[in-house]
Amino acid sequence: MKLMIVLLLLGLAAILVKSMLFSFRAQTSADYAETEPAFSLKKHLAGPILSEGMIYGPGGRVTSRFVARMYGEWDGDTGTLSEEFTYSTGRAQSRKWFLTLGPEGTFTATADDIVGEAQGVVSGATVRMEYRIVLPQEAGGHTLSVTDWLYLTGSGVIMNRSEMRKFGIKVAELIATMRPAPDPG
Repeated sequence: MKLMIVLLLLGLAAILVKSMLFSFRAQTSADYAETEPAFSLKKHLAGPILSEGMIYGPGGRVTSRFVARMYGEWDGDTGTLSEEFTYSTGRAQSRKWFLTLGPEGTFTATADDIVGEAQGVVSGATVRMEYRIVLPQEAGGHTLSVTDWLYLTGSGVIMNRSEMRKFGIKVAELIATMRPAPDPG
């Protein structure tokens, strides 16, 4: 019996170490400090932006696809990013982020479906943001912990990868592109 408990604990420790050292969650903003091109929230999240992406469920299968039209505006160190999502089911969703730049590449953000304030860091060609989001009732109304990473490419396209967790267990992942879109007028 003691051997089984020891083996179980060793297995759990191995999973924890793998999660902390060799996974999405293991990366830090410092890992990207010297990467180019430099991400500027004011520059790269301004004007019209087109996003296309997919959401994967806990089993790794695509559960939803979407297109989002976004528009970013800045006034000094405060900005807004309005998002209009259309999902493959036809469902629509709107969100408006309110962003405030802080010292040394930090920023905060709020939105109606976010619990408290999102905390973010710009580092090199990346942005990392962590927050808690409340899903719409039709998606279960759960509150999830989210880690967002935005990676700026040399062509100006932003690759967005997000993990969503409940009680520390990954329940969804989002992969999307964001690129400047022609201003509709």
